[in-house]
Amino acid sequence: MLTVMKTAEHMNTLYGEFTVTSNRKVRCAVSLTDSEFIVQRLSSIPAGRHRVLRSLRDCVGSRAYREDDNSDWAAYLAVYFYPLKRRWMSSGLSRQRVEHCFRISEFQDPRANLEEAEKWARTVRERSSRQQNMRNGLLMSELTCPYRMMLLVNPHSGKGQALTLYNNHIKRMLNEAGVPHTILITEHQNHARELVREADLSQWGAVVILSGDGLLFEVINGLLDRSDWEEAIRMPLGILPGGSGNALAASIHHYSGASVVSTEELLISCGFLLCKGLVSRMDLVSVHLFSGTRLFSFLSLAWGFVADVDIESEKYRHVGAARFTVGTLVRLASLRIYKGKLAYLPATGDFKQARSTHNGTLRRSTGSPMLNSLHNSCHSNNSLKAMRTEHTPSRSANKAPTGLCDSLLPPLDEPPPSNWVVVPEEDFVLVLAMYQSHLAEDLLAAPDATLNDGVIHLFYVKAGISRSALLKLFLAMEKGAHVDSGCAHLVHTKVQALRLEPYSPKGIITVDGEVVEYGAVQAEVHRGLARLIYG
Repeated sequence: MLTVMKTAEHMNTLYGEFTVTSNRKVRCAVSLTDSEFIVQRLSSIPAGRHRVLRSLRDCVGSRAYREDDNSDWAAYLAVYFYPLKRRWMSSGLSRQRVEHCFRISEFQDPRANLEEAEKWARTVRERSSRQQNMRNGLLMSELTCPYRMMLLVNPHSGKGQALTLYNNHIKRMLNEAGVPHTILITEHQNHARELVREADLSQWGAVVILSGDGLLFEVINGLLDRSDWEEAIRMPLGILPGGSGNALAASIHHYSGASVVSTEELLISCGFLLCKGLVSRMDLVSVHLFSGTRLFSFLSLAWGFVADVDIESEKYRHVGAARFTVGTLVRLASLRIYKGKLAYLPATGDFKQARSTHNGTLRRSTGSPMLNSLHNSCHSNNSLKAMRTEHTPSRSANKAPTGLCDSLLPPLDEPPPSNWVVVPEEDFVLVLAMYQSHLAEDLLAAPDATLNDGVIHLFYVKAGISRSALLKLFLAMEKGAHVDSGCAHLVHTKVQALRLEPYSPKGIITVDGEVVEYGAVQAEVHRGLARLIYG
């Protein structure tokens, strides 16, 4: 018996009557407006019940297809949504997969049915795409579809479940969104850096990593190693959380305005944003080490307590994100004080705030007038002498040929310019420079940070804080409340550049969670240098 199907197109609304694929006895009226996909069961009594409304903002894709059975002349329409739904036993919301699938069989000609299904699928995709041009006031560019994605997976990151996460969630989501992709498994440290440095980027529309933050660190530095770095760094980048920290993934989820989630719910959220294919600019920070090496950072620079916890908690990696909680408690039991010198160039308008924070004791640098001019620090600087320790950088950075110049940084063996601020304290518990909102999935370190604000959010904790006060500070950081906690030992300011000179002979400095050479280091932010798929 031929299934009856009616279609009409008027006032931007597409209308049809289809049967449900899972039960051909159930007929539905389906309407597609500019912003909504509406399904109404025609057999519903009373009228209005069994009516489902889906926002096209939650749609990742749609496809038309035919079954392999040649005796079936029907075509099929599938539409995929990831709406926000209430989590079980929780007040929060998370994205959960919903599929609507219909059978179209108005014509006895299989090609005519398929053409009708393709018209619906195409219109769903087009209207869904138009819903995403603006998010949180940021104008977004859109990836041209179809595009081929390079998906880099570190099978050993986090709990070692990255491939399982891909097979259970990401593979299906990308297929639903119609995103062709090639999965590449990294085999050793710096493998991702090598791959993107040598790749023919014209063959790819995006580079995405499924891992922790360290793999994206490799990718960014690999792109900036290239002779065509100016073009290469415009390659849209994406991140799917597969590590234990997942700071950038948590930041992206936070920027989207969604409620807090973790683990696989965070993965699905980031997968959804990735499938939407919208791109925003992202700040990068150029970091100079005392040996003359330069590398590029997208997340953070840390010295002291935070860096110690990050690296020393590696032994607890098997417990996932909880490793940082365990590491924090262990380090609190034996709190260390670090001696060093910190200086920075305040962001525009922040000098008065910095002076107020230090109760009028803030000093400007006493560098010579010659240093007031802008310095080109793209050359290597090997003259600075600094102490080394037994810590070996986990990802060594080569002296990149990148032509990008850091106009705000003097050579490391010269004093900072006179418009810089020199912090009067020399005893610290920690120094943390952040450029994204999250330091880990559950640590909202810089609540007002955005992808492209052009500033470094500098935090430091002065010596003298008690263990209990420091613990309270980190507990408050889970919700970003530490900034307004009134802790007398915590200082937060926004800067454009900074310099840190450790005096303590032993210690750990991390960049994006990776150990780097211990010694003097300085950094400058470059606004919007990279591109991030942000959804």
